[in-house]
Amino acid sequence: MTGTPRTLAEELRTRTDRGLVGLLRARPDLLNPVPGDVTQLATRAGTRASVVRAVERLDRFVLQTAEALAVAPDPCPYDTLGALMGGDAGDPAVAAELPRAVAELRAQALVWGPDDRLRLVRTARELLTPSPAHPSPTGLGPTVAEAMAGMSPGRLQEIIAAAGLSTTHDPVTAVAALAGLFADRVRMAALLDTAPAESVAVLDKLLWGPPYGAVTDRPAPHLQWLLDRGLLIPAGARNVVLPREAALHLRAGRAHHLPEPVPPALSPATERDPQLVDNAAASQAFTALATVEELLKEWDLGGPAVLRAGGMSVRDLKRTATALDTTEQLAAFWLELAYAAGLIASDGEADERFAATPAAEEWLQLPDHARWAELAAGWLAATRAPGIVGTADAKGRALAALGPHLDRSPAPEVRRRALALLAALPPGTAVPASAVLARLRWERPLRGGAPAADRLPAGDGVTAAPGPGPADDLRSRLAQWTLAEAELLGVTGRGALSTHGRTLIDSPSDSAAPTPAETTAAATRAAALLAPLLPEPVDHVLLQADLTAVAPGPLRRPLGEALGVLADIESKGGATVYRFTPGSVRRALDAGRSAAELQEFLAAHSRTPVPQPLAYLIDDVARKHGQLRIGAAAAYVRCDDDALLSEILADRRAAALRLRRLAPTVLAAQTSPDQLLDGLRAMGYAPAAESAAGDVLIARADSYRTPPRTAPAPVPDGPPSPDPTLLSAAVRAIRAGDLAATAERKPVQAPAPAPGAFPRTTSAETLATMQAAVLTNSALWIGYVNADGAASQRVIAPVRVEGGFVTAYDHTSDEVRTYPLHRITGVAELADDSV
Repeated sequence: MTGTPRTLAEELRTRTDRGLVGLLRARPDLLNPVPGDVTQLATRAGTRASVVRAVERLDRFVLQTAEALAVAPDPCPYDTLGALMGGDAGDPAVAAELPRAVAELRAQALVWGPDDRLRLVRTARELLTPSPAHPSPTGLGPTVAEAMAGMSPGRLQEIIAAAGLSTTHDPVTAVAALAGLFADRVRMAALLDTAPAESVAVLDKLLWGPPYGAVTDRPAPHLQWLLDRGLLIPAGARNVVLPREAALHLRAGRAHHLPEPVPPALSPATERDPQLVDNAAASQAFTALATVEELLKEWDLGGPAVLRAGGMSVRDLKRTATALDTTEQLAAFWLELAYAAGLIASDGEADERFAATPAAEEWLQLPDHARWAELAAGWLAATRAPGIVGTADAKGRALAALGPHLDRSPAPEVRRRALALLAALPPGTAVPASAVLARLRWERPLRGGAPAADRLPAGDGVTAAPGPGPADDLRSRLAQWTLAEAELLGVTGRGALSTHGRTLIDSPSDSAAPTPAETTAAATRAAALLAPLLPEPVDHVLLQADLTAVAPGPLRRPLGEALGVLADIESKGGATVYRFTPGSVRRALDAGRSAAELQEFLAAHSRTPVPQPLAYLIDDVARKHGQLRIGAAAAYVRCDDDALLSEILADRRAAALRLRRLAPTVLAAQTSPDQLLDGLRAMGYAPAAESAAGDVLIARADSYRTPPRTAPAPVPDGPPSPDPTLLSAAVRAIRAGDLAATAERKPVQAPAPAPGAFPRTTSAETLATMQAAVLTNSALWIGYVNADGAASQRVIAPVRVEGGFVTAYDHTSDEVRTYPLHRITGVAELADDSV
């Protein structure tokens, strides 16, 4: 195609396949479904929903360029756009970056046309053009022609006369003359030189927006001076507006107060030893694993109930936070982290509650670095945002942890972008969170929240209308949570990205959203780097005379589980301190261990001799353990020592148990065995439960698990990024469809079909034309109706005609297909140079 394109579709036809691939990759919503031809592609690229999504993904300078085009003449020469962005004095940084911004807008089909006739697509212009309901970030108001629409011709003549212009015979030339005056730097400067100082002060207030102000019914003289010369134009009963041409003169031609051609620097930077950063991150990664393991242990017998609306109650969240020795907000993060990794879920029963999943058992058996990889991969891809737990939804209801309304689709992209910014710094370098947030806001200003327009003070008889408020700052909050969560998970250390953290976000694909398989593979590679930094599990403890044991490092799992039954954890940290108590020793005896087995266990796993106080404690509790036997009558107490039973009956604390003596060695109770056990233990005794056969029952509770569950699927933020194969196939299909729609046809004997209509020929003509095309190896244009009744037009090259079918190479679908002749509505030959 030669000459200047007249439409976006014509401009897209001139693009190379690589250019179309770039467009479809940047705007994947255009691919669903694949457009039939270039005209359909252009039409879809101009729809409001697609344009809004594309504009939201522009960086601040590219967006500022689009906003400048929205207030520029249509079409706009490149030099005019450069003047709007850089002002009369010019700006080297703006001039250097403007070609990139225009190229980006053109690549995304938001701008088309040559440099001397740049056109913003109509939908984008409607979105970005200033209006009273939707002020522009440029702070500019309507043009003189727009603001004076509907003004009486007499008033127009009075204004241009007061401005020193010759009167005209019609409103159109009057408005054009006034607009020309405001755009003329010399004449406009001369007019403003005659303005009262108070009038200039009013213009300065409205200069950078918002351009609307309120006036009284009787404007002051300095305001009337502006109204008489069109520098302020009525915009309602008591409102006035500064016209765009006048504002641009006062701004020295600049559309934006502060153009931002380059992103804000990531500074101030703090350099740290990369090895120290890796060690700090590894230490925190180990703490994260211990915390999740503690959560699973806490929920081993079943977790809290599921609320009717979904999620867990505030009370249960507080209990979980207490069990994990952390805050409620951090407890919500650990819960959501385990949920994203598929380690906890609801059991789906009628009396629904949360519990660990079968996958948690497998996770607990993995090496530490492999367990971290699963947590990191789940966190990186999750769309759930724990940071909003406790905040109110649109209906004023508090959002619950593990609830159904915590998904925020931009979360994975924000996490990757925030970590990618840290990865761009030298190893071991940390920057303040505010610097990362500023850069992210520059990259996605519309989605990350832009600063509110400056509010102007009242005074001098005119009050500036309020400007637009700040946009939703969800992405900034997500970025803040990302930096905090990365530190908790051990992806970063002391504010800098670790070596394994860099590998975690390293993806072999060019896509901003890697596939789950790529994310898992990257996490596995990162875990391999983390493995040497994690502490090795130890197989011993140090017993002390104060009835404590010190674990000098992470214990091997069997040892840790056994010691967790025999003793209570007193403190955690680099070394875990366990305390032995009568209750903890009784717990081990209830689990089926004997005193001799406990003594042997401690001697085998302690680097120090078993202290005498600990040995005495175990023997003393074991001697009393099981002396009393409790069974089900409703309940009874059996003991060979009748004096001990008499002592229990005489104790006032036993009154609630309602005991009575049945025999010298048997007491009956009117409470359940469990209540009787708890009551006597609270009184300081060590009873044991027994079976109907009189054997001691071992109190070893079974773990509770949900049925098999999969990790929650992330909520996508728009259509997925297309892979190269899909992009290549889509471009071929669009080109083929465009060929079928635009190829030149040879004239036929029958009347030519109307534009957009399918060819119509008789069955005999269709068959004859097909057979001739087979002999001449030529292409044909056909109309075809499929089995569902859908009609389409295609370009085919017939290969064989027999049995009522034609076998042909279909240029539209780029494959060989067979068509029933009775479904072909008609056929026409193509011009020789069409294929």
